[in-house]
Amino acid sequence: MKIKNIRYSFIAIGLLIISYSCSEDFLTVDPKGLPLVDNYYKDETEAYSALIAAYDIMGKQSKGFENMVCMLNAGSDDFYAGGGGPGDGAGIHAFDNYTLDKINMPRSFWGDFFQGIARANILLQKLPDVNMDEAKKVRFAAEAKAMRGYYYFELVRTFKNLPLITAPLSPAETYTITQSTPEEVYAQIEKDLIEAKAALPNTVNNATEGGRFSKGSVQALLGKVYLYEGKNALSAAEFADVNGTPGGTSMYGYKLLANYEDLWVISNKLNSESIIEIMHTDKSNADWGFWGGGNDEGNSVNIMVGPRGYGRNDQSLPDYISGWSFNPITQSLYDALKGDPRFDATIVDLRALKASGAANYAPGDQDTGYFLKKFMPLNSDTSQGGGAQALNYKQDTYAIRLADTYLMEAEALGGTGARAQALLDAVRARVGLGSVPVSIDAIMNERRLELAGEGHRWFDLVRTGKAATVLANVGFVAGKNEVWPIPQKDLENTKLVQNPLY
Repeated sequence: MKIKNIRYSFIAIGLLIISYSCSEDFLTVDPKGLPLVDNYYKDETEAYSALIAAYDIMGKQSKGFENMVCMLNAGSDDFYAGGGGPGDGAGIHAFDNYTLDKINMPRSFWGDFFQGIARANILLQKLPDVNMDEAKKVRFAAEAKAMRGYYYFELVRTFKNLPLITAPLSPAETYTITQSTPEEVYAQIEKDLIEAKAALPNTVNNATEGGRFSKGSVQALLGKVYLYEGKNALSAAEFADVNGTPGGTSMYGYKLLANYEDLWVISNKLNSESIIEIMHTDKSNADWGFWGGGNDEGNSVNIMVGPRGYGRNDQSLPDYISGWSFNPITQSLYDALKGDPRFDATIVDLRALKASGAANYAPGDQDTGYFLKKFMPLNSDTSQGGGAQALNYKQDTYAIRLADTYLMEAEALGGTGARAQALLDAVRARVGLGSVPVSIDAIMNERRLELAGEGHRWFDLVRTGKAATVLANVGFVAGKNEVWPIPQKDLENTKLVQNPLY
């Protein structure tokens, strides 16, 4: 799924009235909007606007201060929270040092994805009565199911114990709904993705439909879901189609880029390695008044991870933007990547550049001098449009890319056998590295290096049972910190119960 010519209609979103803010209960539908919702969806144009409104929530990965990438990086062993100080983002710092609780847990990580589920549910309910081509109805419904599956997967991985909502709720129902088991949630995710896969085109035309789910992207997501459930045989079967012959071009046209560095060229959108891509634009005129509220489409990771006060004395160095110094890289990741061909595409060593006098910067909180280069744009990438420049960077984010699915398939195969070896070898060969014997440990180490800073490491540690050991020095408690606390405000006046030990 690659988000290109999907430009979000804020009028449509307003008409849908599924708006969410941090001051509202996550399940609440504004009663004032109900007549508008009832009168909406008259034709294909309105249905398409509703579809785009549902897609919009996928931007949670990298837009707004409370984005998934920076948050998940902070909870891993590879990054700190950073920023301006310990009070610069209570939630991200609390996740970094494992003091996250029901009060400091940012509500948007719970509420935004439920907002996406609500939008998908309303679209699925309304579509049968829309005056439009039946084949397009089938496709729109499949996309809505794929999005609902995606949003629930994000939620079940982080909060685990969720209400399972598959139809629009009345205001009264929001106070009586209870949580389902994780197994029930996963079963619904599987059902949605299987049905979506059967109805979607194998690929999409990036020039006109980039950003919409295809059979290939849904199949990759389904393979990942199966892997997290421990259904390894099913997972490997899905990934086999997505991946094709290791190092070659798959049936869906996916292929590893020849040069790893090209993944981070900002103009290289919708490339052959991208499977689910979160698109951003520098033309949404995002401003501080609505940043993170849904109407901004810039990549916030870009400004967040850049060094503060960056300046170069050596003019041959890249002219990076000055950012907010979130997610400084730990010594552990630096040491792991040192000597690896992916180091220069992943890490900027400003400690060394400052010591040599070649560049300077203003150290932020938890400073190490090491910054995440993958998301550090240049001043020439700064928007010349309206709104706040800091909020309008256009670099896309990969939610799933092919090297990721290669390594997930190798894992699903048990880290053994000729195909698992070939998949691991292909990821390493792309960056000029030789073969190492395949094993689960080798695969997980490769994931750490290949996907550094892309928001995967914490999930990898948790689902493989390594988090309690690797993160023990920062306060991780086994049996508690594998899931996040549900924000207290979203429990009040409901029958929902808090996660254990919170």
